Amino acid sequence: MLRIDPSSATPPFDQLRVQVIAHIGSGAMVAGTRLPTVRRLAADLGLAPNTVARAYKELEAAGFIETRGRAGSFVRAAPESVEQQALGAAQTYVERLRELGVSQADTVAYVTTFLQS
Repeated sequence: MLRIDPSSATPPFDQLRVQVIAHIGSGAMVAGTRLPTVRRLAADLGLAPNTVARAYKELEAAGFIETRGRAGSFVRAAPESVEQQALGAAQTYVERLRELGVSQADTVAYVTTFLQS
């Protein structure tokens, strides 16, 4: 499932990180899937544990996995896309301006002014 190409110019931790993201994106790893322990995966791939730990740490920082202490590391639900986040922010903004009684034309004007500044 996960493999490291020792002849690649890409560092092993990055190869691992990219493969996990690809498996999550393809559905091969679904939310809740338990990842191998750092030591187990390092041994299986012939890597130093710190290499796997770095990949896991970066995956966690990016929101792809979560570490639950001694319980292990698990795939998280897919992070929201930038488009989903932007739509959510826009919806919150528009709803708040509606609560304030701001017209649609003024709302658009405020956004335009902000974008031009």
